[in-house]
Amino acid sequence: MANGRAAGVADRGTPATSAPARGWTFLTNHAHVLLCLARGESLTARELGLRIGITERAVQVILADLTDGGYLLKKKEGRRNVYTVNRRGRLRHPLEAHHTIGDLITALD
Repeated sequence: MANGRAAGVADRGTPATSAPARGWTFLTNHAHVLLCLARGESLTARELGLRIGITERAVQVILADLTDGGYLLKKKEGRRNVYTVNRRGRLRHPLEAHHTIGDLITALD
């Protein structure tokens, strides 16, 4: 203890900067992948993972989910897969089903 405080605890009961923050976001990683791809860049799964903060394998699972669900169209160009966002796809949750992927992209762009 330094200055009467326990190690790892900053003033006013807030965690010290070295403590990991409990993080969450309003959008899922699936939405993050869609938003990244909607910008039109040709990104690899590794590049997507680095931007979003998830593993390359997690990106591959999400790409498969979105392709199987009709939210992404996949085209092979040489050795790479190129994905196009289907902006007409409907959001999946009943509360948002009246909106499209295009509406989401437009709102967040």
